Amino acid sequence: MDIKVNEINSYKRELEVVIPWTDLQDDFEKSIKHFAKKVKLPGFRPGKAPRKVLMQNYLPNIEMDFVEESFNKIYVQALQEKELTPVNQGEVSDLNFHYETDFTFKATFEIEPEVVLPTLKKNSLKVQQTKFISDAKDMEITIDDIRARYMNIRTVDDGSKEGHFIVCNLQEIDESGNPIIGNKMEDRYIKVGEGIFTNELQKSLTGLKPKDEIQINVPGENDGEIRYQLNVVRVEDHELPVVDEDFVKMVDPAIESVDAWREKIKESIDLEYERRSEEAFDRQLSDALIDMTDMEYPPSMVESYLEHLIEDVKKSNPGAALDDAKVRETYQTVAIRNMKWYLVRKAIIREQNIEITKEEVQEEVTRLIEKSPQYSKEIEKYYKKPSNRNKVDDDLLEKKILDYLKEFAKIKQVKVNTKTLREKENQEG
Repeated sequence: MDIKVNEINSYKRELEVVIPWTDLQDDFEKSIKHFAKKVKLPGFRPGKAPRKVLMQNYLPNIEMDFVEESFNKIYVQALQEKELTPVNQGEVSDLNFHYETDFTFKATFEIEPEVVLPTLKKNSLKVQQTKFISDAKDMEITIDDIRARYMNIRTVDDGSKEGHFIVCNLQEIDESGNPIIGNKMEDRYIKVGEGIFTNELQKSLTGLKPKDEIQINVPGENDGEIRYQLNVVRVEDHELPVVDEDFVKMVDPAIESVDAWREKIKESIDLEYERRSEEAFDRQLSDALIDMTDMEYPPSMVESYLEHLIEDVKKSNPGAALDDAKVRETYQTVAIRNMKWYLVRKAIIREQNIEITKEEVQEEVTRLIEKSPQYSKEIEKYYKKPSNRNKVDDDLLEKKILDYLKEFAKIKQVKVNTKTLREKENQEG
């Protein structure tokens, strides 16, 4: 087999393959025999027709069968010989074969490019590390979330008012009042007098009872409005429990007082913000290296990522009418970024010979068990599954990679009040 590899760019390759007829003769004879078994010729039993008769009457068909039977095997063999692994379906062109001639074809496909990392020096990667300063509002939000788990829910039959929750179905409608198919939300909670449901909307939502129907306009994109048909399922009054020692002991029997409980909550809030800070820092660190790295990327890898993402979104929203094109557009930038990091990450692992041993994985699993001893059996069972241990392996690998990059980071420490963070999240939401 004669194989020529043409390098079109860093990720695209073209194979030109030529297999001499002398290498094909034996396999072609087998194809003739296989073909004889499935063809019916007058005067001959299946498989017993003379070779000469078959060649005279069915040569084009035999040639076609031979190509179909042989191509994949030849293609795979050519890829293996040249140690190439396509990341997409190859495009085949110029495929030619006839009896007693060479078998030739071209195949164009994409591969993972071998990324060349930039030379890193001290302070090459400029990143920001944020320390979040929590406040009383964080404490209030967290405590209200905990109280909500133990709240008393009372059904209201005499009409909704401020502070009540309306459980409803929302059907988007057009200007004529006709339902827009696919734009329906069921069993949604609306709190009267909170968020966007104030002022005129609050008046529309006051006094509603189960089975009532109204039309409302809510703010949409670009200062527009979306009109909904609202059908009331039920109205609820949520009564939150008072925070006292009895409530605290019910929530956490190990806590002795309300003050001690609040202190424990403060610690958990700060730990959560610390985790968010670390995630943002790690992201900036990897992004800084991505920005420094000059590379091309295979479009098919981005497309494959988006296809899997669309499937995940569909699984998470069963029955919902999803616009594949919209999901693709929304996540295009994320897909490109994640794919670039995947390639850069592989380059770091290759250049620095980073690896994770089985012992390291087991040490991490043991640490997780010791962290939550009350769930030790469940955790141990969970990590017996190879795919879950592989996740631990990958997490440890990521940590080693980021620890390596920190050696080249110039870190700017910044303090941010969580009030600013909440305001930003509210604007984005």
